[in-house]
Amino acid sequence: MWDPATYLAFGDYRARPFNDLLARVDARDPALIVDLGCGPGTLTRLLAKRWPMASVIALDSSPAMVQAARERGIHAELCDLRSWLPPPGTGLVISNAVLQWVPEHAELLRQWMRQLPAGSWLALQVPGNFTAPSHAETARLAAEPRWRDLLDFRARQPVLEPAGYAAVLGPSAAELDVWETTYLHRLTGRDPVLEWITGTALRPIRMALSAQEWENFRQELPRGCAPPTRRVPMG
Repeated sequence: MWDPATYLAFGDYRARPFNDLLARVDARDPALIVDLGCGPGTLTRLLAKRWPMASVIALDSSPAMVQAARERGIHAELCDLRSWLPPPGTGLVISNAVLQWVPEHAELLRQWMRQLPAGSWLALQVPGNFTAPSHAETARLAAEPRWRDLLDFRARQPVLEPAGYAAVLGPSAAELDVWETTYLHRLTGRDPVLEWITGTALRPIRMALSAQEWENFRQELPRGCAPPTRRVPMG
């Protein structure tokens, strides 16, 4: 239950980690590029623009996102990345803000690295702001008795530190580049931090609640519940 319009409300800011990641990819002429977790396809178009001779396949588990990508003229397909493996001839796999939703993604990365042909590229970024006030306040509220049984929400840190990704990717990588960036955003609008996480971190909660319960939960979250910062491990 992804809402492309909500996700794109801060599209420019959400695109910055992708663009910074892509700038470090030096793939020359990849025959096949796979965008894992393509979302509405706005960033997939950048792949086709940079490598116009490549075949670009966009994959996502959300029917709404796949439809939005197709409406942008992108070859998009439904896919559960937990069962996906790189097809022969893959030159570049890129995954932008997706793997944090998959607790077992470290093992998936090992599988993909073993499957990718020599000379191919794997580029990924995951958000690292799960201890930020926005997420901490969400976890605190979800743990209160009136919400706990409805949500079964568990606060977690679903991503590794940069050194953890280096350890996962390093044994199979000819070259390795892992770094972390902190972005400071000046957001505008009415309670923009809440609107930001509504499009991402609050999705599981929204899915578990009725419309009225969801509105009540949103109202109980503190206004301005987080500074506009993001830590983003990339590799």
